[in-house]
Amino acid sequence: MADPSDPADPLALQVLPDPRELLADPGDVPDPVGDAARSPVPWVVRKHQDRVLLLLTKRCHLYCRYCFRRDHQPGATSDPDPEAWERALGWIREHAPREVILSGGDPLVVPVPRLLDTIDRLRPAVRVIRIHTRAPVTFPEAVTDALVAGLRARAPVWVVIHANHPRELSPEVDAALARLVDAGVPVLDQTVLLRGVNDDPDVLATLFEALVERRVMPYYLHVTDRVPGNAHLRVPIEEAIALHDAVRARLGGVALPKLVLDPPDGSGKVDAREALG
Repeated sequence: MADPSDPADPLALQVLPDPRELLADPGDVPDPVGDAARSPVPWVVRKHQDRVLLLLTKRCHLYCRYCFRRDHQPGATSDPDPEAWERALGWIREHAPREVILSGGDPLVVPVPRLLDTIDRLRPAVRVIRIHTRAPVTFPEAVTDALVAGLRARAPVWVVIHANHPRELSPEVDAALARLVDAGVPVLDQTVLLRGVNDDPDVLATLFEALVERRVMPYYLHVTDRVPGNAHLRVPIEEAIALHDAVRARLGGVALPKLVLDPPDGSGKVDAREALG
């Protein structure tokens, strides 16, 4: 649990508003990962030939201060209206990518029947489904028996969680992850490098080792996106590479995630070392 009385608490830094968010920074990018230019229809993003991102909602259980979609706020347009939703599903079925990533917002905010219905309506045109969610960490109660049974019955469905600090792995989170893994649902993790939160090789190594012990594979370590308002949390790419190198000296195999950068041109994630040139 975050300690709101401690401004340097690594969990509080991720979620509590900070006056520095109001300061403009020369590195700010309004669309830091280039989603807008890659959206053929509303609620769909396509950056790769073989896979498509489908946004189920703009709502989350928790609003992270560094998020590259932090401009998505609850309101009248927080969820697609029926017409927009049918258009998004129809576009995906017509183009039949190999994989669809369900994202948001957080796809586990929506009712379980709607989530499972989305998967059913994408099949058989789309074989592999990936769900990107922070809910098992921020609201583990969302990982219900009904959700787990529904995902198991619709395999292959992969779940990609988002953890940034070892303290996020509470007993409740452990139980939620175990429910997924015990049911045969493969679980991966994405971590974002954040100043004051995990910009330390000991913290990162501890997190990745803890995830592997929970049968969760560290998948990506993200260089911080240049979101307006998050400059105080950014870790520069050169420092990110040095941190990754330090972790790589201690960990290997399934415990070591790939260090990636998601550039603002919308081309999709690339190896951070290649991006630096």
